[in-house]
Amino acid sequence: MLTLGDMTVLMLLAAAAAWLWHAHGLRERALELVKQHCTRADVLLLDGAVALRRVALLPDARGRRRLARVYGFEFTVTGEQRHAGSIVLFGRHLGGIELAPYPFDARAEAAVEQAPVLEHPPLNSNVVSLTDWRRHHDQ
Repeated sequence: MLTLGDMTVLMLLAAAAAWLWHAHGLRERALELVKQHCTRADVLLLDGAVALRRVALLPDARGRRRLARVYGFEFTVTGEQRHAGSIVLFGRHLGGIELAPYPFDARAEAAVEQAPVLEHPPLNSNVVSLTDWRRHHDQ
C-alpha cells in the first residue's frame, strides 16, 4: 500500500521527469533558432549542437528580470577557427543571440558590392515592368 511519503516521492519524480522533457524541447528550439541565425549570418554552426550554460534571472526587453536559459554554441567562418556564441531564451521566446567577433573575407564583401545590377530583367523571365502592364491594361 502506498503511503503519503511514497506518493510525495512519486510526485517529485514525475515533476523532475516533466521538467527534463520540457528542457529538452527548449534546447531543440534554441538549436533551431541558432541554425536559422547562422544561415542568415553566413557562418557555419559547428557540431550541430547547443549546450546549456546556465539558468539565471536576466532582464528581458522590458527590463523585467525573468528566468532565462543561456545556451552556448560554436561557429566558424573560415573553417579553421572556432568562435563562441550564445543564445538566451525566456521560456520559448528568444531573448537574443550573440556571436563573438569574427573575421570576414573583405574580398567577398567587395565582390558583393561590385556585382552588376540589371536595369531590365532578362528576356526569358516572368517579370513584367509596371509601365508595360499599364500600357497593356489601359487600352
